[in-house]
Amino acid sequence: MRSQEQLLDSASARPPGKRWYRGLGAQVVLAMVLGIAVGFAFPDLGADLKILGDLFLALVKAGVAPLVFFTIVMGIASAGDLRKASRVGFLALVYFEVVSTLALLLGLVAANLFGVGKGVDVEDATGSTEAPGAAEGDHGFTAFLRDIVPDNFVGAFSSGQLLQVVVLAVIFGIGLLALEPHLRGRINGGLEVVSEAFFGFVNIIMRLAPFGTFGAIAYAVATSGGGMLLALAELVLQYWLVIAVFVFGVLGLVCLVAGFNILRILQYVRTEMTLVLGTASSEAALPGLLRKLPLIGCSRQSVGLVVPTGYAFNLDGTSIYMSICTLFVANVYGVPMGLPEQLGLLAIMLLTSKGAATVSGGTFVVFASTVAATDNLPVEGIGVLFGVYRFMSMATAFCNTFGNVVATFVVARWCGEMDVEKVRGALADPNAFLARAEAEGSAEPTAPDQDPADQDPADRDAAPAEAARTAPTTLRK
Repeated sequence: MRSQEQLLDSASARPPGKRWYRGLGAQVVLAMVLGIAVGFAFPDLGADLKILGDLFLALVKAGVAPLVFFTIVMGIASAGDLRKASRVGFLALVYFEVVSTLALLLGLVAANLFGVGKGVDVEDATGSTEAPGAAEGDHGFTAFLRDIVPDNFVGAFSSGQLLQVVVLAVIFGIGLLALEPHLRGRINGGLEVVSEAFFGFVNIIMRLAPFGTFGAIAYAVATSGGGMLLALAELVLQYWLVIAVFVFGVLGLVCLVAGFNILRILQYVRTEMTLVLGTASSEAALPGLLRKLPLIGCSRQSVGLVVPTGYAFNLDGTSIYMSICTLFVANVYGVPMGLPEQLGLLAIMLLTSKGAATVSGGTFVVFASTVAATDNLPVEGIGVLFGVYRFMSMATAFCNTFGNVVATFVVARWCGEMDVEKVRGALADPNAFLARAEAEGSAEPTAPDQDPADQDPADRDAAPAEAARTAPTTLRK
């Protein structure tokens, strides 16, 4: 059995004859460029192409809920005992709350420094676009608690609310731990087979990502690109800047403290992050992340608990969007927002940001709910931002997704659910590691389900080769 270093060395040479444009990431980038060109040159056609993006995201969403369910259940079951799973979940929630609060504070500080929305003509802004009816209904804390518990098992999957699926999966996984070991083993085996089938389903959908990206970008440019007000254009640029500061500043510091290089991590998941930028949807990257993170050395338990839960509770980009855009509306309509008002706004956003939908447009729904919950901000102000939301949602989805990638690395390291040497070896040259996985026919990204310190040294050396031998071939380009 070859050691990890030998496997990495054998993968230093990429498979010969592979064209650059055959990679999914390159195809998505080309689709983005083509979509921009069509949106500007043929706006009517670009507006009609929205259906391509909608269909692609609908197909992705159809497979995400089952994948999340199986991943969480198998992650809890692999822990072997409830106390171990509870530790990972608790530390993950603590991390989510701290980092999300930092994101909200950064958004408020940046909004005050930039003076977002000041000097905007309210009539011109609201007259150019129509606000959706997203803010209607009960969006209080009681409603949030009521909505996270589904009224039936199947309804959680059909409703499109990922948080309900997470709740069911956690309860189901805990129930599996109470079974006899021989029964639990048989059920786990069946769940793995079904999970592989869903990964194959989503892998086929991912091949359609360039078409979805092309349609989504063409629509965004055709409907908003030419008629943007100067203030909204500045807001978009400022928002992207704040997202960059958070990703490379705040998350970069978190990675540094945990002992990782954020640029190396970003390079490892570059295909998934490119897909997120193109579709403006965090869910588009979820299947690939559920493959790649265990493959690099994070335990299946940590990935299965942290990533899906983070999609509901660790929405850093959504937090920044809400804080900046809420102050934008306040400034547009001349609503005074001093320190006490902003602290109250922060408390509201800490609640409304939890459980936001991760599909494109979900952040805007939560933002509309926040504006409605403040009572002193005009709901009509939502329309000011509706036209440029698409351009901001790409940065929002990127930050949300990459924030959960970083959270998985950090929580796995804290809980001893990581093969640290394997991770560091892979991040030393992510391209070589991925090439080795492809050359070895890797695809079940299995990682040690126990603390690496408790493993036999021979098992630690064999794990990378075993993962390369058994892993499926989906979503690895």
